[in-house]
Amino acid sequence: MQKKVLIVDDSPAQVKLIQGLLEPEGYPSVGLNDPRRIEETITAERPCMILLDVVMPERNGFQICRELKSSTEFNAIPVILVTSKDTVSDRYWGEQQGADGYVTKPFTREELLRAVRRFA
Repeated sequence: MQKKVLIVDDSPAQVKLIQGLLEPEGYPSVGLNDPRRIEETITAERPCMILLDVVMPERNGFQICRELKSSTEFNAIPVILVTSKDTVSDRYWGEQQGADGYVTKPFTREELLRAVRRFA
C-alpha cells in the first residue's frame, strides 16, 4: 500500500519541490496551499502523514498542529513541521504543539526523506 502524504504550504513552489522529492520514492502526495482547508482535505484524502509549513497566513503551522493533535479524529496522523524557523525555541515550541518531526528549510533531499521514512 502506498503512503499518501499531505503537504501544506502557502507556497505552490515549495509544494511542487517537496512533491518532486517524495513521489519518485513511492510517496504519492496531495498539495494544499490554503491552511484553512486542512481538516476537509485530511477527511477527503486520508493521508498517512502531514508535512506542515509554519509561517502561513490565516493559520500558522504551530496552531494547526496543536489543533490536529488535540482532535480525536486527527491526532494519530504524524505531523512533520517543515519550516524556515530553526531556533532551539522554535523546535521546542513545535514539540510542545505535538509535532512528531521537524525539518528546517532549506533542507536536503535526504533530510526530508529521513523524516518521512520515520513514519511511513
